[in-house]
Amino acid sequence: MYWNPSIERMSQDDLRLIQERKLRALVRTVYDYSQFYRERFKAAGITPDDIKSLEDLSKLPFTKKSDLRDTYPFGMFAVPLSQVVRFHASSGTTGKPTVVGYTTNDINVWIESLCRGLVSCGVSNKDIVQIAYGYGLFTGGLGFHYAAEKIGAAVLPISAGNTQRQIELMRDLGSTVIACTPSYMLYLAEFAAKMGVDIASDTKLRVGIFGAEPWSEETRKRIEKKTGISAFDVYGTSELSGPLFTECLEKCGLHVWADHFLIEVVDPKTGEQLGEGEKGELVVTTLSKEALPLVRWRTGDLTYIEMEKCSCGRTHPRIMRILGRTDDMVIVRGINVFPSQVEHVLMRFPELGEHYMIILDRKEDGLDEMTVQVELSEKFKVDRISDIIELEKRVADELKSVLNVWAKVEVVNPGTLQRFEGKAKRVLDRRKI
Repeated sequence: MYWNPSIERMSQDDLRLIQERKLRALVRTVYDYSQFYRERFKAAGITPDDIKSLEDLSKLPFTKKSDLRDTYPFGMFAVPLSQVVRFHASSGTTGKPTVVGYTTNDINVWIESLCRGLVSCGVSNKDIVQIAYGYGLFTGGLGFHYAAEKIGAAVLPISAGNTQRQIELMRDLGSTVIACTPSYMLYLAEFAAKMGVDIASDTKLRVGIFGAEPWSEETRKRIEKKTGISAFDVYGTSELSGPLFTECLEKCGLHVWADHFLIEVVDPKTGEQLGEGEKGELVVTTLSKEALPLVRWRTGDLTYIEMEKCSCGRTHPRIMRILGRTDDMVIVRGINVFPSQVEHVLMRFPELGEHYMIILDRKEDGLDEMTVQVELSEKFKVDRISDIIELEKRVADELKSVLNVWAKVEVVNPGTLQRFEGKAKRVLDRRKI
């Protein structure tokens, strides 16, 4: 199924022509109408006339989240406020929030992009879409809401939280699609079981679209096994327009709509462009945004690009599952560790549940210590304490093999660790306290 087949199956040559035309127009627009970019371009010694093709992209300077905070609230906008019809903003928990403005056309491009994504996951006008992402300043809920309505699906805008009500309405209204974080889907399944509800047999749910936090292929398998649904990955950031790119039924990467977004992967340290298949930081240039166009936006997300045509027939490039974030990375005894790496290992053990926490401490001798707490699966029955000790050792050995750093493993009883009705918090770094 396609939402816009003429665009989604467009040839690589035609897509490139669109990208180059839009890139030249973007550079001219931000130079003329954004003081921030005009000053940034002058500092780099470039003018719009220097950008003629995609090969010139590397001449342009990067844009970072700190730039949005430094120019708060409207310093990077490229249209007068009279043309802005909506604002979204980050929470600002680590400083000034990032404020994003939208023109009417920006909203339409966002909806169009997500319509393509929903249809590529098999969602249609016959579905009832339960949206358990937050509404309001967070972009997740509204993005899915408008796109689902656009394709003709019925929308249940329940937002995040109120888990018992989520399950009741899922059953009573016959929700067939759910959109939320993967960790919340696991919590929903756990909570439903305590209510005596089996999502696989007692609901009509068939598709889940999960994002807003990194998650592993092993977690996908757990979700699908527990709930009987087909689980799809979605990617977006609040600065780009919330949820934008999704997998298709092939589940071999997330389609990036190249007529609206130009992507690169760069070395996080040097900023040098990397080739297809090389892992690095995702950089996105918005080719169609009007209110807040972004040139070479460093997302902080780690992935790699696949350019080969997908088996589904879509010709747009794909990014692979997000491996982690540059700012989520923790350094333990000089070794880079990502929570997604830990999750990947833990989910391999059927004896373990889905909930875990990484705790970082600094010992008196100055050395870092990493403890991984993980819950025991409710299906795994323990006869002897020695069984737990042996399991902890096996998990610790596997973590050491993958991470190249030792971690203490503590297997705890089911229900011990905190649950989150939204993005899960996986790291407690007490070295900073």
